[in-house]
Amino acid sequence: MDIYTIIFLALAVFIFLRLRSVLGQRTGNERPPFDRTAARNALGGAPDKNVVTMPGKVIDQAPLAPTAEPAPPSDRWKGLTEPGTTLAQGLDAIVEKDSTFDPRHFISGARGAYEMIVLAFANGDRRALRDLLSSEVYESFDAAIKEREKNEQKTETRFVSIDKAELVGAELRDRTAQLTIRFVSQMISATRDKAGNIVDGSADTVADITDIWTFARDITSRDPNWKLVGTGSAN
Repeated sequence: MDIYTIIFLALAVFIFLRLRSVLGQRTGNERPPFDRTAARNALGGAPDKNVVTMPGKVIDQAPLAPTAEPAPPSDRWKGLTEPGTTLAQGLDAIVEKDSTFDPRHFISGARGAYEMIVLAFANGDRRALRDLLSSEVYESFDAAIKEREKNEQKTETRFVSIDKAELVGAELRDRTAQLTIRFVSQMISATRDKAGNIVDGSADTVADITDIWTFARDITSRDPNWKLVGTGSAN
């Protein structure tokens, strides 16, 4: 064995010992590789496309199940309205242009939007309102908030329950779908002046409220969200 072979063998042994000291040895107790998907699910569960809670994304479109069979025309709107009614015809017109539309999912999202908008208005949260209202409705709400601020008043509102959210109107105007919902709720609301005296409402009495709100969406837009375009009250 010549001198060069001995030098190379010595160098190989040296490198092996250095690598072993740096990298360590496997003992059989090593932790498995980090699973990002498992960690995400463990923290908050797998993401649900049907649940959106951020302002401006309360009412969204429900994705259709790939294997879902279309309901017969007579059963399509069962539980919402009867076949042949104006409401059914409006829903048919919307679905014809937007096959992903699901009115039941819409109603569920509208309930959340209703509560969020009422509370945002009471708190003067313009940022939340801007994301949920059309420009015309926002201007109306903003004017009321400014008047309250001018008079140094504050409104306290608390929901007791939303007893009903009923779809009462559906219409397709060109590219815009409009849906009207009648909300029946119970809430406690009071407006106080600078000194803390109640000038409107009551801090103790539960009031029965019926609101009729209309939401709209451009069905040709990639934005799946609906905005409040009209408000009314049956009280």
